[in-house]
Amino acid sequence: MTKTITLAQGNGGQENNELITKVFYKAFKNEILERNEDAAVIHNGELAFSTDSFTVSPLFFPGADIGKLAVCGTCNDLAMMGAKPKYLTCSVIIEEGFAVRDLEKIVRSMKKELEINGAIVVSGDTKVVPKGSVDKIFINTTGIGEIMKKGISSNHITKEDVILVNRDIGCHGATIFVAREDIEMSSSLKSDCASLYPQVKALIDANIQITALRDATRGGVSAVLNEWAKQSDICIEVEEEKLPISNEVNGICEMLGFEASALANEGTFVLAIKEEDASSAVEILKTFENGSRATIIAKVTDTHKQKVILNSSWGTSRFLDTPSGELLPRIC
Repeated sequence: MTKTITLAQGNGGQENNELITKVFYKAFKNEILERNEDAAVIHNGELAFSTDSFTVSPLFFPGADIGKLAVCGTCNDLAMMGAKPKYLTCSVIIEEGFAVRDLEKIVRSMKKELEINGAIVVSGDTKVVPKGSVDKIFINTTGIGEIMKKGISSNHITKEDVILVNRDIGCHGATIFVAREDIEMSSSLKSDCASLYPQVKALIDANIQITALRDATRGGVSAVLNEWAKQSDICIEVEEEKLPISNEVNGICEMLGFEASALANEGTFVLAIKEEDASSAVEILKTFENGSRATIIAKVTDTHKQKVILNSSWGTSRFLDTPSGELLPRIC
């Protein structure tokens, strides 16, 4: 590991995993943390608990802003453990000179998203720092949720499961890049940022056999699948032609050399569902806005344990590795 922190160590990929493992997990090692889930399951399995900080640049972008992102990010982590978001804290670090009008706009976005989740902010903290000490505004949210379906875990995936996504992938990372670089596009590309609890609730209400859920944020779908392969000691074989990628995202990837499966998402999640329930899960997901491309993308095998294989439509295969290097910093 490097002697100083690099931007690559915050990308959600290989370097980020190494930093977390060798510094934080080493210091804070305990049974709950080692499960490596989106949220900690606590209080005899009745509650989920998660925290996240948001530093996205720019603050406002097509489809969302840092406020919506802050609520969605934490509530989605709770939802991925089958929990209904209930209580959040909100801490903000604001640079002096920041426009009150922009702050009010951000808070309105947070309020709207809280209502969608049925959650409330019950505590918080505000710090104002001298100009230059922080880039405009950083937000931290911590959440507690009530677990509605127990047993969801990325450590228990088997060959009885298939892998799904709820919508097309890579929209958030592509949108942030376009907004940051002031690229002019005559398209409707926007972030997928959305609260995922309503979709998870629909699956739970329909008694879908859910093994694992994970929102594909930093590092994208590639990072999630590689984490799952290692955690459950399995091989995940992805059919490349099944990956749902919009024309806009595909175009940006071809132009800039990105891989859509490594781009960040903020309203896209990956599901491990028992094979007999997979078709029903897809149909449920398709009833939601932007869910028309929900689909099965992979199967679980033991071909190369702890690896992800990408099978092309030409009959060739390659390993789909955990993203590495400096991707897009500050996408959330």
